[in-house]
Amino acid sequence: MEMERSGCDQDRAIQPSDTIAGTIAQSSASGRTESRIETGGDVTITEFNIVDQQDAEPEMMGSQETVAPPSRLLLRYLYIGHFLARWGARMWEFSVALYFISLWPSSLLFAAIYGTVESASSALFGAVVGKWVDTSTYTKVLRIWLLTQNFSFLIAGGTVLELLFHSNLKSTNFVAFISLVILVCFSGAVGVLSALAGSIMIEREWVVVISEGHPPETLTQINSVVRRIDLICKLFAPVVSGFFVSFASLKASAVAFALWNFASVWLQYWLMSSVYSGIPALRESNQRRRQQIPSDGTEGRVSTLEGGTLHDEASVHGTEEKSLMRRKMNLIMNSSFMVSWRIYLRQEVVLPGVALALLYFTVLSFGTLMTADLKWEGIPAYVIGIGRGISATIGIVATLFYPLLHSRISTLRTGLWSIWCQWTFLIVCVASIWAKNKHLSVSMLMGGVATSRLGLWMFDLSVTQLMQDNVPECDRGAVGGVQNSLQSALDLMSSVMGIIISDPR
Repeated sequence: MEMERSGCDQDRAIQPSDTIAGTIAQSSASGRTESRIETGGDVTITEFNIVDQQDAEPEMMGSQETVAPPSRLLLRYLYIGHFLARWGARMWEFSVALYFISLWPSSLLFAAIYGTVESASSALFGAVVGKWVDTSTYTKVLRIWLLTQNFSFLIAGGTVLELLFHSNLKSTNFVAFISLVILVCFSGAVGVLSALAGSIMIEREWVVVISEGHPPETLTQINSVVRRIDLICKLFAPVVSGFFVSFASLKASAVAFALWNFASVWLQYWLMSSVYSGIPALRESNQRRRQQIPSDGTEGRVSTLEGGTLHDEASVHGTEEKSLMRRKMNLIMNSSFMVSWRIYLRQEVVLPGVALALLYFTVLSFGTLMTADLKWEGIPAYVIGIGRGISATIGIVATLFYPLLHSRISTLRTGLWSIWCQWTFLIVCVASIWAKNKHLSVSMLMGGVATSRLGLWMFDLSVTQLMQDNVPECDRGAVGGVQNSLQSALDLMSSVMGIIISDPR
């Protein structure tokens, strides 16, 4: 039995083959077991059971060349650039629910429709975006990501401002009103997809490349800081937006959001370009990408799985006896979407990835639906923002705890303890259903969601590091894109439920 490969060279396999007929390597400290049996021919059967990769193999570490530690200044540039990008995305994530509930105060329908459009676009195109990141140079991804994200959010903010200034448009010109709502949904979804491309490149590519050749703690530390930045944005962006809405107006909030995206894009590009130019490992990785991308811009070799045998695309389409239906099926199977999913499904870390995605099928988070529902309940916007801020603060605490737990138990066991921690706190949210006092019920709901973030974000970091440790370099973008697609598909199901049951009661 042969497994399809994604175009990675054979020398990028998890373990290089030796001439010994059978090799069994076990590490009792990390619980990682690998069995490799060679049959004497070209076929190698590998059984790989991942429990943890916390401890690097001494032989490999000893053979690596000494690499200078990452520049602290350039790491600060990376963190600041990531902060600016995530701040804009988090402002939109919080504010869009308030904008839509103000346009149609008696229903969650618009908020749910936007959530559906955003989640559906990520679910459908997330894998394609990830594959595009894999097959494009860093400089190309950087330019398209920053320009598309910021200007899409700029258009969305401007369109919302138009709707707020013409609040009677729904009754005077319903077609124009719906057209503007569609434009908000479309531009917002494009901005989120662009942000996804940037997140894949930074969180799943650059941090791994930067930490290569350094102790495992370096990757753990950078992962924690990057996640902490995202949570800081999740903490303060809703608070700032909530105060704009409560003490100024929704219009002031939309203006501030649009201006932020216009003003920050240039600084973001300079910071990220400086990081790329100043870290040799990123330039070397980019050069390898250039060599793998054909001059015509297409992927040089696309493989299909037919009867357990790999075939080149030329051999598939060059056979005149192939029926038209078979050719169409081959085109579908060789699309970026399908190739990315096949790459994802053969990863050893697919089950932890699916487990993480399942957590997105919920309304127990400070997302669009819960924000709109709390607003309908009469909770002031600044209180909702503070609640989100407390939730993000607890998430930041999780990024501080994670390196400590990781250094003492292991990546896998940290994830197991974290998911049980989250589940325990969410029981409080379920108990809020039977609380007869309205304020007590809302407090239990918000408190349970906020405290559960301690387990959630440690679990997220555990799964992310498992993927970074075990996914080959040439597959990281595809795997990251599919992972986000899967998460968005589960989130989409929550939004669909919001459309079906749109009455806040």
